[in-house]
Amino acid sequence: MEQSVSNYDEVSDTLYVSFAPSEHATGIELTPHILLRLNKQERKAVGLTFLEYSLLAQKTDIGPRSFPLTGLTELSEELRDIVLDILQRPPVSNILLISSYTPSISETIPITLLQAAC
Repeated sequence: MEQSVSNYDEVSDTLYVSFAPSEHATGIELTPHILLRLNKQERKAVGLTFLEYSLLAQKTDIGPRSFPLTGLTELSEELRDIVLDILQRPPVSNILLISSYTPSISETIPITLLQAAC
């Protein structure tokens, strides 16, 4: 795998992280602020885009902010499994921590937070 490349656009407050800069990819909206670019056939991450990055990276009084992975509900079961697999492996897992919120015994909501400053 190539070395990742990061580019921050201060005007739009957008951080682009590319793991394979020259590779074509499919975009998956994980949240309204986080886009995963992936190669579905090879089941690998191509990059991540963070919109309003300063909001995502902002800490609260009790720790980092978490965000529900609302975009997963729109995916087919097959694509959802591919995305969850990619999210739990490097290089994505070096940046995003995936966890879940369980408001009841029958409901589990996948969430994410920035694991490290990019």
